[in-house]
Amino acid sequence: MTSTANDAPQSIVSVKGGYRYADLVDQCEHLLSKYDFLNKEVIGTSVLGKPIVALILGTGYEQVHLNAAVHANEWITTPLLLRFIEELAQDISLEGTVDKEWEAKDWLEKVTIYAVPMVNPDGVDLSQDGIPTDCPFANELEKWNGGDHDFSRWKANIRGVDLNDQFPAYWEEEVARRGTSGPASQDYGGMKPLCEPEAICLAEFTRARSFDRVMSLHTQGRELYWNYRDMEPSGAEEMATRIAAAGEYQAIKLSGSDAGYKDWFISEFRRPGFTLEAGEGVNPLPPEQFEGIYEEVAPILAQFIRG
Repeated sequence: MTSTANDAPQSIVSVKGGYRYADLVDQCEHLLSKYDFLNKEVIGTSVLGKPIVALILGTGYEQVHLNAAVHANEWITTPLLLRFIEELAQDISLEGTVDKEWEAKDWLEKVTIYAVPMVNPDGVDLSQDGIPTDCPFANELEKWNGGDHDFSRWKANIRGVDLNDQFPAYWEEEVARRGTSGPASQDYGGMKPLCEPEAICLAEFTRARSFDRVMSLHTQGRELYWNYRDMEPSGAEEMATRIAAAGEYQAIKLSGSDAGYKDWFISEFRRPGFTLEAGEGVNPLPPEQFEGIYEEVAPILAQFIRG
């Protein structure tokens, strides 16, 4: 039986004045306690030792992956992804949907979802709260941020490496194009590909699971990128158009960009990989936009899961 809006359960995943690693840990604990069919795996740790968590939902043979908060000041993507996982879990437990015709119970007999809601936990906290107490990079961080105490525009990890420029997909070309020679708030690809623990664990996790398709959540622009140097599989554009249309976003053929997670996945596996640019505005998108962006993004994520 389908639930009505009046029957909708209170959401565990919410955004109040920002979203930190502590919020992720707390909300994941509540979700795991409430839904015994939802599982957790620690796939690695950040530079500062924060566990990077994957949530696993479904029992199907198709394995799909989503990740979020690769860029620090795009932290709003974490609760977007986590709310989606929560609503799928609600759908399974209620044997119906809450104002959405998802039929998630049917999909999740065919698909297993591996979601990493916060790839860059150190950076997420830095971008909102500034340099943490006893941070080993405290002196350098202010210099890397151009002498500014405001880290709200910070995209990199705590060592000033842009994690979405870390993957071995024409990495040298991306370094040359960016022209950033050392740690910075964004655009520095590191000393070599996969030198940062957050990128390493995401790559190792992806190789170990050999996902059928992947999506990385970023902000902003209301666009979906689907191609990489003509290495994407046949049908990728049609799939991207269908996925993007579910939220009235645009599927865009992108050029002049390398070394991102989506780029690497397509080049290494020759399977569908996508980058979703959620919402519109200037990063970081304000917390009050969360609910509206989620209403756009949820059907896109649902269509991605369905394939």
